[in-house]
Amino acid sequence: MNSTPSEQNNRGARYALALLLAVNLLNYVDRQALYAVFPLIKAELNLSDTGLGFLGSAFMLCYMLAAPIFGRLGDRYNRARLAAAGLALWSLATMLSGLAGSYRMLLAARSLVGVGEASFGTVSPGLLSDYFPRESRGRMLSLFFLAIPVGSALGYILGGQLGQAFGWQMAFLLVGLPGIVLALPLYFLNDLRQGTSQVESHRSEPLFYELCRFWQNRTYVLATISMASMTFALGGLAQWAPSFLNRSFGLEVARGNTLFGMITVVAGIVGTISGGWLGDYFQRRSATGYLYVSAVGFLLGAPLMVLALTTSDLTICLAAIFGAELFLFLNTGPLNTVLVNVVMPGRRAMAFAINIFAIHALGDAISPAIIGSISDRWGLSRALLITPLAVVIAAGFAFWGGRYVERDEVKVEG
Repeated sequence: MNSTPSEQNNRGARYALALLLAVNLLNYVDRQALYAVFPLIKAELNLSDTGLGFLGSAFMLCYMLAAPIFGRLGDRYNRARLAAAGLALWSLATMLSGLAGSYRMLLAARSLVGVGEASFGTVSPGLLSDYFPRESRGRMLSLFFLAIPVGSALGYILGGQLGQAFGWQMAFLLVGLPGIVLALPLYFLNDLRQGTSQVESHRSEPLFYELCRFWQNRTYVLATISMASMTFALGGLAQWAPSFLNRSFGLEVARGNTLFGMITVVAGIVGTISGGWLGDYFQRRSATGYLYVSAVGFLLGAPLMVLALTTSDLTICLAAIFGAELFLFLNTGPLNTVLVNVVMPGRRAMAFAINIFAIHALGDAISPAIIGSISDRWGLSRALLITPLAVVIAAGFAFWGGRYVERDEVKVEG
C-alpha cells in the first residue's frame, strides 16, 4: 500500500529529528570530553588553571567568531551540506587533539573544533524547525536539545573513563571517530527551504543593516542576553565541575566524571523534556509562556547552585547539583523556540549565528578563564560562586522579554 504525502512528511520529519539529534549528541560529546580530562592534561602538560581554562575559551572564541560567517551562508545555501561539512571538520579536529604533543597544538586543534561546530550550530535549529508546525516546535526542539545534557554526560563519562584507562590522547581519537560516519547522511538530508518560492530580499542586504533589524527585535535581544547570562554560568560550571569534585571531595577523575555525567544526563533529560512540554502548555495560554517557564527555572536553580558550591557534604552537593541542573535545563527548548518564533524563516540561520556569537562572547568564551584566574588566587569553590549570580540575571532578562514577545511574534506571522 502506498503511503500518503502526510505519512511521508511525518517519516521525513522523524528521520530529520533522529539524524540531527544524533549529530548534536556528538557535538556535545566532542566538546565536553576536553573538560573530563582536564586533570590529566594539567598534570602532563604542567598547566596553570588559567592556561587550562583558556583551552575552553579558545574553542568558544573560534566558535562565536565563525558563527556569523556560517549564518550568512546558511541563509543563502543548502543548510544540510553546511552542517555536514562542519561535522566532518570538528570530528577530524577532535581526533587531531589526540595527536597533539604540546599545549599549542592542542589549542589549535580545539580552535578548529569550534569552527566546525559553529557551522552545525547556526543552521540546525532552523533546518529542523521547517519540518514541524509552530504548535509543536517547543517539544521538538526540546528533543533536539536533549543532546546538551545527554551528549555532555556522555562526554564526561567517555572522556573520563577512556582518559583514565588509555590516556587523554586516545580519548580524543575515539570520541572523534563517529562523526566521520554521520557526515554523509547529513550531507544528503533534505533542506525544505531549498527550491521554495519564498522571497529573500534581505540576501543582498549589507550586514550592518541586517544587524540593525535584529537589534530592533526586542524579544530576540532580551532572550539572547538571558541565554548569554545562563551560558556564562553553565559554561563555567561545565568546564570546572569535574575539577571541583576532584579538589573539594578528592574524587578520582573517572569517578568524578561518571557521577557528574550521570547527574547531568538524568537531570538534563527530565528538565529539558519538562521545559518543552511546560513551555508549549503555557504558551497556548499566554504569549509569555516560553519566557516565563525559563525565568522561573532560573530562579529555582540559583539557590541550589549556591548550596552545591558551599556544602562540605558530598551527598548534599550531588543532590543540589541535580536539582539545579533540572531547573536550569527547563529553558533549553523554550528559549530556542522563542528565537525561532520571533524571526522570519529566511533569517533564522543568521539569527542563530548572532545568538551564538553573543551568548558565547558574553558567556562561556570568558567565564572559564575568569573562573580559572580567580581560582588561582582564592580557590575554585569561591571562584564558582559567581555563577549563581549570572543565573539570577538570566531570569531578569527572560521576564523582561515577556513585555515584547507578543508584538514581535505578530510581526513574523503577519
